[in-house]
Amino acid sequence: MKLSTRGRYASRAMLDLALNYGKGSVSLKNIARRQEISERYLEHIMIVLLSAGLVQSTRGSHGGFSLVKLPKEIKLSQIIQAVEGSISPVACVDDPKLCNRVDACVTYEIWKKLKKAMLEVLDSVTLKDMVKMQKKKLSKQKDRMYYI
Repeated sequence: MKLSTRGRYASRAMLDLALNYGKGSVSLKNIARRQEISERYLEHIMIVLLSAGLVQSTRGSHGGFSLVKLPKEIKLSQIIQAVEGSISPVACVDDPKLCNRVDACVTYEIWKKLKKAMLEVLDSVTLKDMVKMQKKKLSKQKDRMYYI
C-alpha cells in the first residue's frame, strides 16, 4: 500500500493549519511555500478538504484557510479518506459483492485485517498529536545546531 502524493500533501497542509490554529486564516500561498507544494496542486487539495468540511475559506486581503474544528477533533483518518477515498487495499473489502470468491478467499481476510489496522493507526492520530510531534522534531533539530 502506498499513500498518494495527494494524501501526503493534504496531511502536511492540515498540519500547517493546525500549527497556525487561532492565528486567523492562512493563505494558500504561505501554506504552499512552507510545505514546498505547488500552489496550483494545493488549491485542488484544499477544495476537496473544504467540501469534506475539514477547512473553511475566507475571501479578501486577509483571506485564506482555517480549520473548522479544534486540532484535537480532527483525525488523520478523516484527512486521508477525504482526499483518497477508501483506504481498502482491494475493492472487495468495501464491497464483497464485487468478487464471487469472497467466501473461499483467504487473502480477503488478510486484506480486511490490513484495512482495520490502517484505520486504527490513522484514527489514533489527531492534528493536535501531529503538532506535538512536529514541535518535538523541531526542538531536536535546534539542539543539534552548532554556532561558530
